[in-house]
Amino acid sequence: MRESVHHLAMLRRNLATIVGGERRSCEGRVATGHEALDAAMGGGLARGRVHELFAAEGEDAASATGFAAMLALRAAEDKPILWLGTDEAERPAGQFYAPGLAELGGDPASLVLGLAPDAKTLLKGAADAARCAGLGALIVECWGKCTLLDLTASRRLALATEQSGVTLLMLRLEAEPVASAADTRWAVSAGPSRPLEADAPGPPVFEIELLRRRAGPSGMRWHLEWDRDRLVFNDPALPGAVVPLPAGRPAAAQPGLRLSA
Repeated sequence: MRESVHHLAMLRRNLATIVGGERRSCEGRVATGHEALDAAMGGGLARGRVHELFAAEGEDAASATGFAAMLALRAAEDKPILWLGTDEAERPAGQFYAPGLAELGGDPASLVLGLAPDAKTLLKGAADAARCAGLGALIVECWGKCTLLDLTASRRLALATEQSGVTLLMLRLEAEPVASAADTRWAVSAGPSRPLEADAPGPPVFEIELLRRRAGPSGMRWHLEWDRDRLVFNDPALPGAVVPLPAGRPAAAQPGLRLSA
């Protein structure tokens, strides 16, 4: 318990160093750049809300992680991005690999990392961070079932983001969806990328499904390609921007943000 309190105090001190601002109500949307997706979402993902991202299959954890980072880059608007995780998540997933963020087009210097010893400390830190209006985006990586992340805890996070305007991306790996106060819930899987010269791998491609949406229909699916130079999602250079996800399809490997230490 003393270790958890110590980590929480350190996180609060780090948050205090981030440029803050007055609390504000949520305004605007995080446009992805993908016309069909943004049109369906009323201009993009709502700012100042909680959005859940699940790996469609266990092998898609790297894709879900990369997709969360890309959405955070879209949401940040030159403000810092805070990424919170736990020791439990770092053991199977590996340590954060800063050059991976640079490869996606982001600036590692704009990223603040926080590592909690347990889920309880993680959620307390996330609640504090969600109130920090100086953040551009907040990613909370919650590994496994995480029983502490119940409906009450998610409502607490949702209220905090609505007051501050911070967009919170809840990254759920090795987990199944449960009731929550999230504005949207997504399943992310790897898609086939177009090869470049010398058969080098092309830009990351994702197949995403909108599993749940509080203010509209769900069940829609899109095929997205990331443009690291413009920091936007496009239709992939493959036929079919909206595709069905075949049952039992093995997920293709995609470059992620983590490498084994």
